[in-house]
Amino acid sequence: MAATTLYILYNADGSVMGKLSYGYRKLTNKDKDKPTCAACDITHGGLSLDETPQWKAAKAQLVESGAVKEVKQFHRDELDREDHMLMSGIACIMKTKEYVQSQGLEFPMVLARDEKNGLRPVMKSDELAAFKGDPHTFLEKIREYLGPNQSNL
Repeated sequence: MAATTLYILYNADGSVMGKLSYGYRKLTNKDKDKPTCAACDITHGGLSLDETPQWKAAKAQLVESGAVKEVKQFHRDELDREDHMLMSGIACIMKTKEYVQSQGLEFPMVLARDEKNGLRPVMKSDELAAFKGDPHTFLEKIREYLGPNQSNL
């Protein structure tokens, strides 16, 4: 089984101003079918700065079951830091930020990275919105995608 890292990338910045901006965008968003950050809704329940207990449990299940090696969560402005860590360990991997830009992907999204297949999209913004903030439904879909042998990766 390939050691897969799952990346959840938020449609928000991690700075204080980024969080304030996200809160404003969330409160003024009138389109309930297109949330401001569907990944934020799944992991934090919307405007909370803390992960929900349901998300913490779902994330732990993914790792403990061996479905993924780890789950990493990043705001848009934190990708450079992740890329620096990756490049210091494995020089041949395409940087996460470069990948997102080269593929024209929109935040939020879920990506997976493994040694065999590199970096690839798992879920895009519209797919995340369909979960309506439910981490358990998200977990089921991730497990379905990864499958018993992670043949989709």
